Amino acid sequence: MIRTLIVDDSSLVRSIIRDFLESDASFEIIGEAENGLEGINKTRELNPDLITMDIDMPVMNGLDAIVQIKNRFNSPVVVISTHDTAKTAYDATVLGAMEFFAKDIFTSQITDSRRKEVLNTLKQITGRKRTAVVSSATQARFAADYPAHVKSRQIKCIVIAASTGGPIALCQLFATLPEDMEVPILLVQHNTSGFDRGFTQWINGYTSLDVHLAEAGTIPVKGNIYVAPTDKHLVINERGIAFTDSEPVHNQKPAADLLFKSAAALYGQSLIGVVLTGMGADGADGIRSIRKSGGITIAQDEASSMIYGMPRAAAETGCVDIVLPLNEISQKLLALIRETRENEQ
Repeated sequence: MIRTLIVDDSSLVRSIIRDFLESDASFEIIGEAENGLEGINKTRELNPDLITMDIDMPVMNGLDAIVQIKNRFNSPVVVISTHDTAKTAYDATVLGAMEFFAKDIFTSQITDSRRKEVLNTLKQITGRKRTAVVSSATQARFAADYPAHVKSRQIKCIVIAASTGGPIALCQLFATLPEDMEVPILLVQHNTSGFDRGFTQWINGYTSLDVHLAEAGTIPVKGNIYVAPTDKHLVINERGIAFTDSEPVHNQKPAADLLFKSAAALYGQSLIGVVLTGMGADGADGIRSIRKSGGITIAQDEASSMIYGMPRAAAETGCVDIVLPLNEISQKLLALIRETRENEQ
């Protein structure tokens, strides 16, 4: 049973969240609070397994409450907020929140698949007991002694997949990439909140690269990051960025698999594919395609992943060349680009 505390100044919103969570027998609402200070006090009293937190509240806002809860308690916090506080809500992930959802997805209009996705994400967040599939010894071998085919080619593009835990991982990764990055980056971040434009603006504040919400017909340019919009599959072809409106893949739309496969077909061995933290298996089939085309494949390691589902699924394909902790991935990307450029000179 996931003992949950709901923190929101609106009694109506608290009721909506309560009904949503109690539709699944795994959740038990053990308390409610009307502001951040009351939320902290009830966290101390009740020791919940999960806290849902609004941002804009009287007495104490959600950001200040998250900082105190993170420093004093072990209860994971997820933000449930509105579109007009999207950027602030993403800031909450830097302060310690585990995920961010929009309030409007908790209404009765939510699809069954989206409901299941949200509930499963919350379950993963509250039960992050990791089971090693790729041993640390194997990871070290991947990182230190990667296959010979990894070297000696020009890199033209990087594609990245991320889901739960992705926002904080991406801001850390992108913050360490230089302004003169010599290749473009195409990104699929599973965005349950639907705040794709707010997410793009937020990420832009953590990197010297230019971050854009992807638009059809755009030719990717070096030093730029292109983010897949919510509810569209992002693909790439010889005419540039494009979108497809096909069915979700692995319950995801956008799906990294479709981006990875299209990029593999276009760039071949000049592509690097990266799978970061997230629930599910999206990206694994795409990793196979990138490896088959001769490209380079990287996965985040288990210890640094908030949720090890996607990187694990990628590693289990046997097609991941390099497994690294998050804080080493940017330097490896830069080294691969530099090595392949030097080999051509």
